[in-house]
Amino acid sequence: MPAPRLLAPRLATRRWAPTCRSNVLPLSSHCARPAPSRSQQRNKSTGSPDGSTSSADTSSSLGGRGSAKTKTPPVDSKQVFAAGQAQSSAPMGSGQRMDPMTGEVIGMDDIDASALQIIESDSPKDLPPSSSLVFGHTFTDHMLVIPWNSESGWSPPVIKQYGNLSLDPSSTVFHYGPCLFEGMKAYKDSQGRVRIFRPDKNMERMNRSASRLAFPNFTGDTLIELIKRLVSLDRRWVPAEKGHSLYIRPTMIGTQAALGVGACADILLFVICSPVGPYYKTGFKPVSLLATNNYVRAWPGGTGGYKLGSNYASGVVPQAQAAALGYQQILWLFGDDDQVTEVGTMNLFMAFDKGNGVTELVTPPLDDIILPGVTRDSILALARAHADPETSFKISSLPDKLEVSERKVTMAEIKSAASEGKLLEIFGSGTAAIVSPVERIGSFVPSLVTCTLADSVRCRYNGQSINVPVGADGLGDIARSMLTEVVGRQTGEIPSDWSVVVD
Repeated sequence: MPAPRLLAPRLATRRWAPTCRSNVLPLSSHCARPAPSRSQQRNKSTGSPDGSTSSADTSSSLGGRGSAKTKTPPVDSKQVFAAGQAQSSAPMGSGQRMDPMTGEVIGMDDIDASALQIIESDSPKDLPPSSSLVFGHTFTDHMLVIPWNSESGWSPPVIKQYGNLSLDPSSTVFHYGPCLFEGMKAYKDSQGRVRIFRPDKNMERMNRSASRLAFPNFTGDTLIELIKRLVSLDRRWVPAEKGHSLYIRPTMIGTQAALGVGACADILLFVICSPVGPYYKTGFKPVSLLATNNYVRAWPGGTGGYKLGSNYASGVVPQAQAAALGYQQILWLFGDDDQVTEVGTMNLFMAFDKGNGVTELVTPPLDDIILPGVTRDSILALARAHADPETSFKISSLPDKLEVSERKVTMAEIKSAASEGKLLEIFGSGTAAIVSPVERIGSFVPSLVTCTLADSVRCRYNGQSINVPVGADGLGDIARSMLTEVVGRQTGEIPSDWSVVVD
């Protein structure tokens, strides 16, 4: 393969300076406005669902930031590393890392977007037909890589040809699993512009996950600008067909070449992109869930509330067992009272008839065991804005009397509501499907499972299935409304500051 060529001499010899636009938050000293501090960046308003920019208080009242009281305070990864490894480094805030002997700049305390180098592939791939796309199997021409080292800090970011990584066999990611990732999407609107949906929320969650692994933090707006640059370079890979998108996977892994448990001295942040088709290619198909407490996905003080690779590998066997019993997904339960938490790898929503024309939309509280999903947060924000009598924002397809709750729900409550005709719908939410309707919850298949534990779910409910109402199109009324509202904002059909234009 010929050696990759530089995109243009000016990009090879001059640092790229990010631009300031009305829909892009301040990035660095290159912009007209000063960059926010990290605490400001984490706590800034994410905007309201109707496209207006609101204060932190107003955003909170609209539900755009979800439940703040369930968030875990961030950990200073550099303090953790210094305590665990006794490494010395320049203090945060100094910007540049200096060699103590020569005074030479050897790295940065934060990612420096102005140092971006772009090396364009000279062998672009052929675009596959959109109808042939399989989730996560096709990748674009380029990737973004940004190494970090405890001594030198962040290296200059590089966008280069998509290709293999070269890692030492002793790299910590292979042995102890320090790995986190995000999932976000870019869409092409009716005018051909590329948009990314709520990337600030992904950056907020990514930094939170990084702190949990004693990985370095970064300014979220800076990485968003670099991702936009990557997506812009590979914009031909963003499908224009309805329901299609470009899946973006920011990832951080421990690459230190040494055995031993501890904070990683070497980290690699990279971003890859994959064009994907609609989750449901032939229309919505409600799924059936296997409710189980034989396996536990997460527990208080653990890592269930963070987007770590290790959280997903342990769910493969339970998922396979559910599939063998004829179910599409696992309904994860927690505690002696069988609290419902998540469905597969998605957040969970339920709707109950509370009487007097009132509908309650419920999702379990995060409580350190549930991942703070971006789609979950969006649905809560939209529903709360609609339910707030002090706002003019209304969604015509939602019930007029809507209550929105983050509270614990048990299997017993779901079973009781279903038997009384008060269970209206259940659906999962996530980046891949947006919403995934549920038509049945089961706990026991006599021909394949033997009831051996007196306290197991399948014994408690004697294998009874809970049937969940769905519409003729496979969706419940609230799930259908939320699908329309979220997708409309993702694609720019509904104006919203949640949708960030790439170029």
